[in-house]
Amino acid sequence: MAELNTVARPYTKAAFEYALEQGSLDQWSEVLATASAVAQDATMKQVIGNPGLTSTQKADALISVLEENIDEGSKNFVSLLAENQRLLLLPEISAQFEQLKANQQKSVAIDVTTAFDLDEQQQQKLAQALGTKLGREVSLTTQVDKSILGGVVIRADDLVIDGSVRARIAKLAEAMNS
Repeated sequence: MAELNTVARPYTKAAFEYALEQGSLDQWSEVLATASAVAQDATMKQVIGNPGLTSTQKADALISVLEENIDEGSKNFVSLLAENQRLLLLPEISAQFEQLKANQQKSVAIDVTTAFDLDEQQQQKLAQALGTKLGREVSLTTQVDKSILGGVVIRADDLVIDGSVRARIAKLAEAMNS
């Protein structure tokens, strides 16, 4: 996983800087997300991995699927990835691009897991508190997992705050067994 991050980083940085310069972060974000989904398709993986096809043919196959949403800069980027045999990095490039975009726009996507549904007011208070703590605009996604028993588990990029009852019980059990 770390190797994919390392290999994808220069491509992501180049795409991001170009998109930022062109003022088309949202368009590039959409193109990369779509290209990522297409590159993960089983049929497209066979095309990309086919040693009998040239890099131009592989790029053209991917570009033909993306034809409606893709501009000249994006076509050149896909061609460059194909030429360097890096088309399978598209999912990682897309993920890194989204992270750079969120940092640029001072926003963060946070996933909150609770034992019970949060009403709208609770979600707003939590988003506001997290936004203040992180110094960013917060986009909250909630899900219910009754196995945590109570409390919340908050995930934002590499930050995890586990305030669940299940985690506290596990910590107590560990302390008692020591």
